[in-house]
Amino acid sequence: MIICIDVGNTNIKYAIFDGEQLKFSFRMATDLKRTSDEYGAQLTSMLDVNGLSAKDVTGGIFSSVVPSLDYTIEKMLNLYLGIIPKQIAPGLKTGLSMRADNAREVGADRIVNNVGAIRKYGAGKPMIVVDFGTATTFNVLNAKYEFIGGVIAPGIRGSLDSLVSGTAKLPRVEIEAPPSVIATNTVTNMQAGIVFGFAGLVEFIVKKIKSELGVKDVMTIATGGFSEIIAKQTKCIDVIDKTLTLYGLKYLYDLNSSEEAK
Repeated sequence: MIICIDVGNTNIKYAIFDGEQLKFSFRMATDLKRTSDEYGAQLTSMLDVNGLSAKDVTGGIFSSVVPSLDYTIEKMLNLYLGIIPKQIAPGLKTGLSMRADNAREVGADRIVNNVGAIRKYGAGKPMIVVDFGTATTFNVLNAKYEFIGGVIAPGIRGSLDSLVSGTAKLPRVEIEAPPSVIATNTVTNMQAGIVFGFAGLVEFIVKKIKSELGVKDVMTIATGGFSEIIAKQTKCIDVIDKTLTLYGLKYLYDLNSSEEAK
């Protein structure tokens, strides 16, 4: 079995794979103050709850957009699982052709999402991969499955936090769609602005991307914590896959393991 870890700004997502089967996955809040021992205790506890032990995991890989946690995660996996993990970083084989101005600037999570989308849904046509995470990212793959660029927009949770912290009377609300865009109280007014506002943002950006690509037959894949909420309010999302990043990591682990074996 192998462990795949996606270290994000808000959450850290974990998955255990047994061959091609996803045994289970879970997430924890990203905390820069936690030590490798604290992360290790949480991980081993989750393994135990799911009937596994540290010795069952023989390899691992992680991607991270929080550089200050890279050493902590690597040390934790070494100490508690006895493995030296692979990391999504320059030098790791991805098989993804990058046409960005500076490939090193592209976040590890975006690379993994693109690889996962190609492996799971590639059918010879362009794809747009939208990740509703701490930031809302749009990744564009042409028909040759080259990463040709994209968009980074504010994240849903961060936008709500900014709205609440920047005003004196607006409350913190659950992020869910209200019954109507014409809302009748403060809570549903805010929910309408966040959910329908981001749905409109997604619709417009996807439309603009398709226009610039010059093709209509484009597959749009949504991932991330809020993907389902927003996708229900749009007509431009073809697939919702909340485990896309984890499957992308699994593929990259296999790819680089096979390369090392040659």
